[in-house]
Amino acid sequence: MAAPQHYDAVIIGAGQPGVPLARALAQSGRTTAVIEREHVGGTCINKGCTPTKTMVASARVAYLARRGADYGVHTGPVTVDLIKVRQRKRDIVASFRGGIERRFKQTDRLVLLAGEASFTAPKALDVRLNTRDRVALTADLIFINTGTRSARPSLTGLDDVPALDSTSIMELESVPEHLLVLGGGYIGLEFGQMFRRFGSRVTIVQRSSQLLGREDPEVAEAVTAILREDGVTVLLDTLALRVQPDHNEVELDVKTSEGEQTLRATHLLVATGRTPNVERLGLDKAGIEADKRGFIKVNERLETNVPGVYALGEANGGPAFTHMAYDDFRIIRRNLLEGIPATIAGRLVPYTMFIDPQLARVGLSEREARGQGHDVRVATMPMSYVARALEVDEPRGFMKAVVDADSKQILGFTILGLEGGELMAMVEIAMLGKLPYTVLQDAIFAHPTLAESLNNLFATIS
Repeated sequence: MAAPQHYDAVIIGAGQPGVPLARALAQSGRTTAVIEREHVGGTCINKGCTPTKTMVASARVAYLARRGADYGVHTGPVTVDLIKVRQRKRDIVASFRGGIERRFKQTDRLVLLAGEASFTAPKALDVRLNTRDRVALTADLIFINTGTRSARPSLTGLDDVPALDSTSIMELESVPEHLLVLGGGYIGLEFGQMFRRFGSRVTIVQRSSQLLGREDPEVAEAVTAILREDGVTVLLDTLALRVQPDHNEVELDVKTSEGEQTLRATHLLVATGRTPNVERLGLDKAGIEADKRGFIKVNERLETNVPGVYALGEANGGPAFTHMAYDDFRIIRRNLLEGIPATIAGRLVPYTMFIDPQLARVGLSEREARGQGHDVRVATMPMSYVARALEVDEPRGFMKAVVDADSKQILGFTILGLEGGELMAMVEIAMLGKLPYTVLQDAIFAHPTLAESLNNLFATIS
């Protein structure tokens, strides 16, 4: 290789925090290189948020079409053209990705290298370009933004069956006859309900006693009830033992409280978590520390144990949400470019799971709040008490708020309901402003909107 090329900053991975950080660094006058081995935009645009929510929208249309008679609208048999669904997804992904590529080209002092990087020293990288050439880079600042990928569990026989993951399932050309989903987390539930609405039989296998282990039990129970109402089979306390092919099907042997049994399906989706993309980075050559799962250790300013080397987004093991990764960019920008102290300490972590109705939460669950020693008051209200939900015939789910009894501050809010993510954001704004819950209880909201339900919710606090 030729002599190393030196940059002020190098970013490994063009994901959600990496792209705006690259432009901000370049616009501040720093020569900046971004190394991306596949597509700009990261998991969110290419394999996660954008494509999945596009397909969720198609599934919801199919669901509403089948429910047309409930609204007095009669239609014929509903079928799903998965190739058309896939193409719509691909078109939107390509559009979003193209926008990012254009911004790269329009930014001076910014270079995009298509390839894969690994450390040769704390501030030095070997880049294997997709053209098969290699270049050496050095930099004053290095930012790791390599994200995660679908984890592959240690399951006997898994290598012998055509198992799907969260990426490959979106490339299917026809609707599976029977989809077996291994894992009851966000990915498993979103795809499980989606393909049920497309027309598949769906069975979800969950090892623990509830879906969504981070949620309060009554939230998980309500989600389970909705999925079962939609025709999804949910098996809890069910341990996967082994899997094997059987002609054009797969057989999954499981262990339940009633003993072992065999489940058969045409397709298997493995949705058992995510693992960091770090194994080929050569972290050891740079002396960068990672935890036992491979996630890169960082301090509250997102800096690794090696000065001048940072890790952003899912690679650092923080909350695995695009918006939190983007906030990592903001923290870096404030500290390095604006001279404003900023850390990840005390950040609110909002999120929305796009099952239907949506599950959204911000702040602490009741279990977490009590575990931290708060004297809490809890407000709950079913969505069937919400006028707007009844008017559009979407009354499933409920809302729950946790407040501090002394300060009246809102500690957390959960909603399983129509447009739950949007309503959660309203409560988050109140939490950011440190408003007591009584402000929402007494606020004037337009009628009939979902927002006005906050009046009644917080009125249930005694």
